[in-house]
This record gives sequence, C-alpha cells and structure tokens, in this order.
Amino acid sequence: MKAVVHEGQAGMAGLTYREMEEGLPSLGEVRVKLKAAGLNHRDLFVLHRHKENEPPLIIGSDGAGIIDAVGEGVTSVQVGDEVIINPGLGWKENSDAPPAGFEIVGLPFHGTFAESIVIPAENAVLKPQHLSWEEAGVLSLAALTAYRALFTRGQIKEGMNVLIPGIGSGVATFLLQFAKAAGARVFVTSRSEAKRQKAIELGADKAIASESDWAEALDNQKMDLVIEFVGAATFNQSLNQLRKGGTIVTFGASAGDEVTMNLRTFFYGQFNMLGTTMGSSEEFDEMLQFIEKHNIHPVVDHVYPLDQCEQAFTRLDKAEQIGKIAFAIE
Repeated sequence: MKAVVHEGQAGMAGLTYREMEEGLPSLGEVRVKLKAAGLNHRDLFVLHRHKENEPPLIIGSDGAGIIDAVGEGVTSVQVGDEVIINPGLGWKENSDAPPAGFEIVGLPFHGTFAESIVIPAENAVLKPQHLSWEEAGVLSLAALTAYRALFTRGQIKEGMNVLIPGIGSGVATFLLQFAKAAGARVFVTSRSEAKRQKAIELGADKAIASESDWAEALDNQKMDLVIEFVGAATFNQSLNQLRKGGTIVTFGASAGDEVTMNLRTFFYGQFNMLGTTMGSSEEFDEMLQFIEKHNIHPVVDHVYPLDQCEQAFTRLDKAEQIGKIAFAIE
C-alpha cells in the first residue's frame, strides 16, 4: 500500500511517499481502508521526535474510512462499517489525566497517512452521518482536544465570555464552534485579517488583532474562561483579560514553552489555571454526540492527495491554513 513515511532524516527532509506492507488485524483489531486523513501540528512535532535510527514510521493521527477486515473476537463493528478513528490509545474512562501507557496513533505506532491502518476495534467509532469523508477524516484529535478543554476542564456554561487567542488552527476553529454551540460569547485574536473575518463568519462575537491593546480592543470586557494554546507570546495578555476567579485552560505552547508571570497578581486574582491534552474514549463519544446534536461541520481549509504531503506540511508549518488540512485517499 502507499503511505507517507518518515525515515532517515529529521524534519520534512525525512518524508517519503512510498510502498509499505499492509497490516492484518489480530485479536481485537480491525483494518480500516482509509478514505481521508487530517494533518495536525503533532505531525510536525513527530518529524523531529521520530529519530533517524528508528524504523520507518507511517505518520498521521486523524482518519476515517471503511472497515475491510476484522480480527478474532471483534463484535462492536463489522466489515463495511463507515468509521472515524479515535487516535487515543489506552484512555477509556474520563479521568483527571491520561493513564500510564496512553499513546496516540502516529507515534510510536503506524498512523493514518496511508491506504489502510490496523487499530484496536474500540478505536473505530461509527462515522457521524452528516459528515463528508474529508470532514470526518480531520475531526478527531483537534475536536477531542477542544471538547475536553472547554467542557471537562473549562466547565463552559451558557452565557460565559470565552477568549480564544490565535484563531485559525484546526483546534481553534473547533473551540469557537463548540463554545458558540454551548451558548457562550466568544472573542478571538489573530494577526491575520482573513482569519479574523472567518472567525466572525463562524459566529465569533468579536475578533481583534493580536498586535492591538487587547483590553482596549475588548472594551475592557473580562473573560470567564480563556483557552490558551499559543504559549509565551500570548499567555500574559490572555491572563490579563481574565476576570477575578476566572479560569485559564492551557494545552499548547507553539510560541514558547516557558512563561514568566506575576504570582502576586495571580493569587490576588483568585485565578484557576488548568492543563489539558487530548481526551478519553468517553469524551470522544460525548464529542461526537455534541457535533451531531448541533450539526457541526469541521472547517476544512484545503484537501491534498497523499502524494502532495510536502505541500500540505509546508502550509501547516507556515500557519497559512484556516481550519483543518485534509488528505483525500483513493
């Protein structure tokens, strides 16, 4: 089968599109013939985490397709089922943090940028009927991350003021769509006028320029909840917009891992800061029910064939996308 493989060199220099052996499902597993897959920032990180001396790795965490083979003991799904892949391995019940042994499809195990993938049957979940293949293929990782950040950790409620800095990424667009569906007022920031305009089209109540004075641009409106995933470049600005007693949930650091903040300001503000990442199978099922109830469609920025993986990775690396980048797999 054809696949996008990382081997031999760090970064995008190690990307190849080549033949790989197709797997067979064993006890408790299924094989999915993939129709679409989705690119995540995690895939960029994997290009450096996967070492040059390690065996070739099919990358990719998101995907959707049709089951074409089942292993012994599988009863939850059958050949012919249209499924979406839950990329979280080994995190079944909702809990404060992932259990020991939790992994994500695409490293250390083969991923979704291929014509097929073998996964545990419990990770093949029936595809929501209202989603196209491309929409289903880009959904899982970013949407699950957004759902846990907003609902499990952030405890979002109708009428809350929610701030999402750095709108434009796949997870950011899911945060916006989910928060609006939950009845919140949503404010976003971006350096890009096009991304700010797209956020307004998706329902944002206000979109401000990242380089502006946030307090002034927001008319000193304080936030009940901030979802912060940019990192050092925006963290303190985000914190400054939080009302006393408000909550900031963080799960990313693309603009710097380390921040300096005033502890006195933090504890006098009675702020809550919570970390989060991905989510459990229970939350995955809840997330799918939520998008079906509210008829939510992922924002698909661009669809590439698998053999144009370098162009797709470059677009993501330059943060040119609005929403998710998809691969169509024939």
